[in-house]
Amino acid sequence: MKPINSRRGAERAEEKAWQASVSTSSSPLRVPAATMPPNEITRQIVDAAYHLHVSLGPGLLETVYEVALAHELQKRGLRVRRQVAIPIEYDGLKFDEGFRADLLVEEFVIVELKSVEKNHPVHPKQLRTHLVLARLQLGLVLNFGLETMKDGITRVVNGLPEPSRLPKEFTL
Repeated sequence: MKPINSRRGAERAEEKAWQASVSTSSSPLRVPAATMPPNEITRQIVDAAYHLHVSLGPGLLETVYEVALAHELQKRGLRVRRQVAIPIEYDGLKFDEGFRADLLVEEFVIVELKSVEKNHPVHPKQLRTHLVLARLQLGLVLNFGLETMKDGITRVVNGLPEPSRLPKEFTL
């Protein structure tokens, strides 16, 4: 069997995992399944964030980027909800608002927005915890405070195949 390019192979594996998950997900947030594969959703989000950053520049309040990014994604035909309360349970206690996701796109991708001068290692860790609690698989941390948007994008995965766990036929 011919080896598959690692990026393409990872994308295919993620799409298979996504297809399996949309029919079996127990997320408390999930309404209808996402209408496009996760990589296409994240491509649209990243592209919209890039264009927004070019247009508005760094340094505004997070809420400005939140409203503008939600608007841009909706113009692209994506379903977007802002400030979504995520319920959590602990030891028999239910917290209706354990935390709030800045954006929830297509009921599948959590987007956490930042507008700070430096990326901080805690941001992806917090998003991973949010993904686990929301029983979702994919999220993005977007930091609009940096000079270039590409330096402010962090993709966080919960439960999708990662390159270290892909079958041998996938090459890096």
